[in-house]
Amino acid sequence: MAAEVLAEAGARVAVYDRMPSVARKFLMAGRGGLNLTHSEPMDRFAGRYGKRSAVLKPALDAFTPRDLRAWADSLGAETFVGTSGRVFPKAMKASPLLRAWLNRLEGLGVVIHLRHDWRGWDDEALLFDTHDGPLRVAADRTILALGGASWPRLGSDGGWMPLLESKGVEIAPFRPANAGFTTQWTQHFAEKFAGEPLKNIALSFGGKTVRGEAMLTRAGLEGGAVYALSGPLRDAIASYGHADLMIDLRPDMNAGQVASKLGRASAKDSLSNRLRKALNLSPAAIGLVHETKASDIKAVPLRLSAMQGLDRAISSAGGIRFEAVTPGFELKALPGVHAIGEMLDWEAPTGGYLLQASFATAVTAARDVLADT
Repeated sequence: MAAEVLAEAGARVAVYDRMPSVARKFLMAGRGGLNLTHSEPMDRFAGRYGKRSAVLKPALDAFTPRDLRAWADSLGAETFVGTSGRVFPKAMKASPLLRAWLNRLEGLGVVIHLRHDWRGWDDEALLFDTHDGPLRVAADRTILALGGASWPRLGSDGGWMPLLESKGVEIAPFRPANAGFTTQWTQHFAEKFAGEPLKNIALSFGGKTVRGEAMLTRAGLEGGAVYALSGPLRDAIASYGHADLMIDLRPDMNAGQVASKLGRASAKDSLSNRLRKALNLSPAAIGLVHETKASDIKAVPLRLSAMQGLDRAISSAGGIRFEAVTPGFELKALPGVHAIGEMLDWEAPTGGYLLQASFATAVTAARDVLADT
């Protein structure tokens, strides 16, 4: 995205990628339909970035969700708003958009170099490892878009951190974000219900409640509703060794309605049959009630003991501290070098917020480069 903004303004741009092909994490995001952004009002949208909302707001205002939709539409990837408010291309995948995007970049004169692994600087030149040996590249300006540390097999493993720390750039340690959590299931429950969804539930932790779905795994729980609480859950586990999540299996009913329906069920039926017939709970939900020995289906307690690691996380928290960059994301310790996307210390839930902020920081950094040349 930064390359496109620069090239459209007439700059000569080269992209260096360590992988054999570009945009591997972008393509991975497309496996779930490519949730580009979200359609909710901008004040609520910006608030999804938590304590980083204020510092990211100017970039989000400079390249809004509406701008992102118009950009995708211009590439022939017409978008639509799903029932949840999330925005997707109608093709529901990334590859058509990526092909059109690469064609546009080629038309703008952007040159992409693959299998070039950045290793820092040699004097003033950028240094790359290639199949043909070390390569030195002189650049007037540099934008680093090296990602965070989640899903490292897709190319971003956080290996750039010591390179920048040695130059005086302040960096917060990487931590997983938008990842599943582990708990202590019995063997019977794990074998019977792993891979089963819990639909139309509400999860509560730390005064916040999220509606959505979750997936039971052999080790614990994951899914969109879990990811929305992953930050505070992760921090609680780090502080106390565990986090107690509360699950409401019927958030559309109040406690009185639940009691009334169960009261009308046949006393001859087992608890499982009463839960199934009266409340239409799934086998997995009923199994969870038994597993946790919950007395209330609107307050099923689940103690989480650990978070999945960075290799399984959708995104990462941590990275370059905002105190180390200018409003245009130029590194204060390295004038002429910008850093964008998940290299920066922010996190957000899934729902289009991750891609939107990555695009927005790229646009802001590219415009900052242009204003300085």
